[in-house]
Amino acid sequence: MEYAHVPVMVQEVLSFLKPRPGQRYLDGTLGGGGHAEQILIHSGPDGELLALDRDGDAIAASRARLRVYQDRLTIRQASFEQARELLVELEWHQVDGVVLDLGVSSHQIDRPERGFSFQANARLDMRMDRRQSLAACDVVNSYSEADIEQILKEYGEERQARRIALAIAAERRKKPIETTEDLAGIIARVKGKRSRGLHPATQTFQALRITVNREIESLRLFLADGYQLLRPEGRMVIMSFHSLEDRLVKSAFRQWSRDCLCPPRTLKCRCGWSQKVQLLTKKPVRPGLDELHANPRCRSAKLRAVVRI
Repeated sequence: MEYAHVPVMVQEVLSFLKPRPGQRYLDGTLGGGGHAEQILIHSGPDGELLALDRDGDAIAASRARLRVYQDRLTIRQASFEQARELLVELEWHQVDGVVLDLGVSSHQIDRPERGFSFQANARLDMRMDRRQSLAACDVVNSYSEADIEQILKEYGEERQARRIALAIAAERRKKPIETTEDLAGIIARVKGKRSRGLHPATQTFQALRITVNREIESLRLFLADGYQLLRPEGRMVIMSFHSLEDRLVKSAFRQWSRDCLCPPRTLKCRCGWSQKVQLLTKKPVRPGLDELHANPRCRSAKLRAVVRI
């Protein structure tokens, strides 16, 4: 099965993750297997990898791509928020490195039948895991007008969220909004011509995708105590493509790196917190010019990394 997805900042990931023989790793967003393959290569001959993805297409494609490493590779169709229970199942409990490459894959965008893109007409789907019932068409047809407005504001940073929500509510009273073309047309009528080179539906489609796949909720759950997945000197590398995701990662990493969480001017520490990690990236690492030219879709990528102390 062809699964077109270019892994982002591979060399930077390897530089921060530092995979070595005999160690165990978690790739929480397997995708096409690009990062996983490099981890397996650099941790050979006996390094092990647990790889997770919600998308059945990604699982099938990566099993084929990585079959030569099958003795050292375990693949599960699951979200990275389930990592802890899966590591317990394997009796690993902790790993020497974690990598997350957040967001949507090129395969999902480019396959019209997946319903992620307004570039081709298809059922308004957007499910990464097609085993789940909730699809984007369910959100636009059954969520309240106020909820749709909030989704567009929070996850799409859409300035015209109110007007778009009103237009969606008016249209669905006539007939269900079932296709990407239906929704993109509604948004185009509200917003008019493209702004800054973006299709007028870009932010709305992004917000719906994040909602359908619980992307922010999953990340929050993972970051609540994700440092506990790491052994001492274990490393975590997370790449984000959305400002809200990056803020969550930045905030969590900074909290993990503090030695006290008490309010400022507290005379005596009462929180019981101790520093969990050391920051490896004080500022996010961005793709280089060569990678940007080769893969323009990586332009919004930001990489942050920590090491467990």
